[in-house]
Amino acid sequence: MYVHLINSKLDPETMRKTAFYASLMAAVFFTACGGETTETAQSTEVTTEAATGEGEVYEIAQDQSSVAWYGEKVLGKHEGEIKLQSGQLTVADNQLTGGTIVMDMKTIANKDLTDQEQNDKLVGHLKSDDFFGVETYPTATFEITGVSPIANAAADQPNYTVQGNLTIKDKTEQIDFPALVTVDNNTVKAKADVTVDRSKFDVRFGSETFFGELGDKAISDEFRLSLDITATK
Repeated sequence: MYVHLINSKLDPETMRKTAFYASLMAAVFFTACGGETTETAQSTEVTTEAATGEGEVYEIAQDQSSVAWYGEKVLGKHEGEIKLQSGQLTVADNQLTGGTIVMDMKTIANKDLTDQEQNDKLVGHLKSDDFFGVETYPTATFEITGVSPIANAAADQPNYTVQGNLTIKDKTEQIDFPALVTVDNNTVKAKADVTVDRSKFDVRFGSETFFGELGDKAISDEFRLSLDITATK
């Protein structure tokens, strides 16, 4: 999942003509952890307005949707998940016209540490002010601002570029990323891998962007989110 920056605004008419859908989030997360990435998320301080969302409303099916996170540091990596709190997508003529996804940051969980004490320690640290400060910032959101088809996309490969505003710790950045999106039988499905630069959201612990060279104590500024989203009418 990886993000390439798009700075232009998409007006509602352009959205209706180009949108087909793609989902994401964004959302958010984890950096004391890790995985492999193939593209790098980029962001800008300039944000765009959310899509108008004209069309039929599709509710995010929480029991059919998942967000996995992967983070990397010099001495290892971790992975886990985060639950969706809510979300809606709007679709007109089988094309995405808008949407918002809300992630519950208090549900950050780790999946690779089998020792419960170590697991609890890591999760507690991720939830602390060193990272995502979930008591102060309990949610993270992604608002769709546009989608564009990818020309000549191979079967089962990303067929759209999704654009939107990602908000973490009250910091909002515009991002975009490729996604595989289908709209069929009153259901929208979207899969995407997104790489987020945590330094853009003031998540500082172990970041060489803020503290300079840290040797084996450094934690990558980038973390990856793997999104598998289903929304139904």
